[in-house]
Amino acid sequence: MESKIKILKSKIAEAKLGGGEKRIETQHKKGKLTARERIHFLLDDASFEEIGMMVTHRSNDFGLENEKYLGDGVVTGYGTINGRLVYVFSQDFTVFGGSLSETHAEKICKIMDLAMKNGAPVIGLNDSGGARIQEGVVSLGGYADIFYRNVRASGVIPQLSAIMGPCAGGAVYSPAITDFILMVENTSYMFVTGPNVVKTVTHEEVTSEELGGAMTHASKSGVTHFACANGIECLNYLKQILSYVPQNCEEEPPFVPYEHAGSELRKGLNTIIPQNANQPYDIREVISEVTDAESFLEVHKHFAENIVVGFARLAGRSIGIVANQPAVLAGVLDINASTKAARFVRFCDCFNIPLLVFEDVPGFLPGTDQEWKGIITNGAKLLYAFSEATVPRITIITRKAYGGAYDVMNSKHIGADMNYAWPSAEIAVMGAKGAAEIIFKNEIAAAKDKDAKWKEKEAEYQTMFANPYRAAERGFVDEVIKPEQTREKLIKAFKMLENKADKLPKKKHGNIPL
Repeated sequence: MESKIKILKSKIAEAKLGGGEKRIETQHKKGKLTARERIHFLLDDASFEEIGMMVTHRSNDFGLENEKYLGDGVVTGYGTINGRLVYVFSQDFTVFGGSLSETHAEKICKIMDLAMKNGAPVIGLNDSGGARIQEGVVSLGGYADIFYRNVRASGVIPQLSAIMGPCAGGAVYSPAITDFILMVENTSYMFVTGPNVVKTVTHEEVTSEELGGAMTHASKSGVTHFACANGIECLNYLKQILSYVPQNCEEEPPFVPYEHAGSELRKGLNTIIPQNANQPYDIREVISEVTDAESFLEVHKHFAENIVVGFARLAGRSIGIVANQPAVLAGVLDINASTKAARFVRFCDCFNIPLLVFEDVPGFLPGTDQEWKGIITNGAKLLYAFSEATVPRITIITRKAYGGAYDVMNSKHIGADMNYAWPSAEIAVMGAKGAAEIIFKNEIAAAKDKDAKWKEKEAEYQTMFANPYRAAERGFVDEVIKPEQTREKLIKAFKMLENKADKLPKKKHGNIPL
């Protein structure tokens, strides 16, 4: 037995070396961790249990039969993060550039199947050159097997993708289906076709970083939700995200014990809204005052900055926040803001995370660019997402709530449970200036001093409609509150709604306007 154990130890040591010391050294020189180092820093100490360490590829073409590595370019298994079960795969760039083979894909599929059966999150640490070309269609089939499982798992268990190296071609579609994508600046990139192909087809000169780097996808395309400075920061973000979400769709989000520390009033909220209704302010200041100290984790921070989304805690409870940002484009809804918020709302609804909406929206962004690119369809995505959501939903109208955007931003009419308004709220079809032009057009035209008449009628409309009381009279706003009461009211309201039970009509699935 001793000799056989010796052989086993030798094979384990061989597997842990991946592609060998030289390639590990090259990985480190690029500023990248190895596949096993990433797992080490991600999971709780000594919690990782590896599955498939001895797997090798089955290919005999192009000399591959003479080059086999134990594990075949991906480390797979399970462990815990803060004591909670997770499944993980980590691609090993030191073995055939982390390329995906038939057996490589089988290993990933195996842990995805286990995750579904046991109701726990899947984390993918991606660092791969793509499909293993020498294997042809079986490697492509391996990707499809993974995509199929991604879709089946969507909304059932959380799926997180960390792009920590190259991710190109068909490889990008698995992360795209998952719930959140994280990228590392200067060491990772994603694209369907690389710079060389782009140059050949379109004659554009572009680097990998410009085409598909972390900040490109964080700010321009919105493909990635987090752009991280380095690998360790990326792994820490993964842990943070998981701290807000449940293990699966059947469970409730994690609860952090909360001790009431005196008054929940926040006097600072009374002075956040400027006297001038057209002056901007940072909605993050409101979020910071209302939520538990330093609990807000912003998602998609660099994309569609006119809307803010993210996770936070309120009296220890995990919540999702969607907030118009008056400091950027006056908080207007456009294509990118609508799709960004809709995706986040749907994630929260999938995993039983209550939604809190801060509303200060002057409407949808006008213009040919928006109309021709489909603001109608894209704006409808956010409307659909809120209307479909069955989790507890609360809206705070801080200032403007104009036109169709009022309806879309979690209004009472589309199923919000509680709607509060600050005294500064303006709930109307449009701003007073534009409304006066339309309603009092003839009176203004007939007046000797048109400007004076216009201002008079603008003030008249402002007094009559640009306030929260008409909506409150109708029951569209449940209560007009002092800003300082916001946190206190929300804690009580979410507590009241914690046993909310609401079901959608029986159907296979809805047809969201994609």
